[in-house]
Amino acid sequence: MYFAVQAMAAELSTGALVMSYIKQSDAKVSMLVANNEATFTKKATGRINFTCNDGLSIKDAIEKTVETGEGQTVWMESSGFNAEGVQVSEFRFEWTVKRKG
Repeated sequence: MYFAVQAMAAELSTGALVMSYIKQSDAKVSMLVANNEATFTKKATGRINFTCNDGLSIKDAIEKTVETGEGQTVWMESSGFNAEGVQVSEFRFEWTVKRKG
């Protein structure tokens, strides 16, 4: 699987959490990826599932930016696993969030 496809899927697994918590906050909050890093540990073939477990970190950052108006930065990790459960890649995305207006 081409690395760019993995990057898009990995980013989506983190970005969906960001969007979900922004929606729950009922505030206008901007979101942007500032940096990313990737490590590939095995050739990715077949279906690859990406998982991110950093939801509480971004939730806290969104709550803080809503309260203070100050921008917040959070690194979120997403790991890709093949059908056998073997990790094939790991991505890190630095998300920035800031309350609008």
